[in-house]
Amino acid sequence: MGVRAVAVYPVFSGRSLIQSFFLFSSLFILITGGVSGDIAFAKNYVNTNTVKYGIAFDSFQIHRDTIKQNQNLAKILMTHHVPYSVINAAAVKSKAVFDVRRFKAGNPYVIIRQSDPDKSVRYFVYEQDPINYVVYDLGDPVNVYIGKKPIEMKIRQVSGVIRSSLSQTFSRLGLEYKLGERLSDVYAWTIDFHHLNKGDHFKFIYEEEFAQGVRVGIGGIVAAKFYHKKRDYYAFYYEPDGRGMYYDEAGNSMEKAFLKAPLRFSRISSRPSKRRLHPILKTYRPHLGTDYAAPTGTPIHSVGDGVVIKKGYGRRLGRYIIIKHNGVYKSQYLHLSRFKKKLEVGGSVKRGDIIGYVGSTGLATGSHLDFRFWKNWRVVNHLKERMPSGESLEKRQLSDYQTYVQELKVRLDNIPLNDTFNVAETDKLSGDTTTQN
Repeated sequence: MGVRAVAVYPVFSGRSLIQSFFLFSSLFILITGGVSGDIAFAKNYVNTNTVKYGIAFDSFQIHRDTIKQNQNLAKILMTHHVPYSVINAAAVKSKAVFDVRRFKAGNPYVIIRQSDPDKSVRYFVYEQDPINYVVYDLGDPVNVYIGKKPIEMKIRQVSGVIRSSLSQTFSRLGLEYKLGERLSDVYAWTIDFHHLNKGDHFKFIYEEEFAQGVRVGIGGIVAAKFYHKKRDYYAFYYEPDGRGMYYDEAGNSMEKAFLKAPLRFSRISSRPSKRRLHPILKTYRPHLGTDYAAPTGTPIHSVGDGVVIKKGYGRRLGRYIIIKHNGVYKSQYLHLSRFKKKLEVGGSVKRGDIIGYVGSTGLATGSHLDFRFWKNWRVVNHLKERMPSGESLEKRQLSDYQTYVQELKVRLDNIPLNDTFNVAETDKLSGDTTTQN
């Protein structure tokens, strides 16, 4: 184990907590002699051994248990000799905060008693999940409030070599599927994960979330390096103006923007609906797309860069085009009157290119475009989707960003590349990353 050090460090504008840590971590590496040292950092430090749920446990007697089948607030508190008048006041107060009927069998709860001779119950705490809890303060007056456990972020590093697909590689290495999705999202515009090559490899640094020593989830990917087609692709998470995005080593956005709509001048005549009366079939059915009313012959534009993967005619769809933008996004255009000349399946298109013209082919009552947007193999409402912005860093931000990237890039390059599970805790950030209620 390395030398322990506890420090409070500044968080600068344009950087997240993690980013500030990495920028100044070289100082602490000198203290410990290496990045594998056990370094504890504190911000608003709370001794979680004696303070839980915002309550100083060393002043009370603690009883832990779990909700049993058909057990409710009244039954639990009556077992611990809480007066009925107090139980009733707690139930009334709880109505505006938490529905006591939502207690789940198997969830933990804590009875917190006074240390006086009476040993009367002062608090009852119900855990909704590993992070969120409800506190019933049974003092005078009775109070009920929601709280969150302090989240501790641990920084992990991983490497792996592709032998088949990314998902199979993650499975072989014992990594979570959700982590693979996060990595795919980072490189969605850069790498086609359906066409990886044997021997491609990756390294990345990510966050794991812990609440009072219990792992509760995966945070974000901080930095990544993916080797594909004889080239290294770097990606770094950065918050230039409070909004986090991924950028390459030169400060270019890893995302590419979409057009807001596939038509320049049109109006939305119908939005996505789970149950809409079909104007021709006269039956209620889901309508997955957004309809844009426009005259026949109005040019239709591709909403983003991509490849035409389908172009044809269907009895219901009419003339249609499907464009694959990357491994995550696809767009579909229905009821066209005609296609753009020389538009071929397998051909590339750029954002804003004309691909066809509005019509009323297939099952359509009038001239319009039925536009559908796909994310991860399912249709989503593009009007509500958080779309990539494609914004790169401004010149004034680049110097600060390059300083930050330099440290992370060295760390990525130094991660050993193994074909077996390789996860290591590099450093530990202690302290609250949530607001304690």
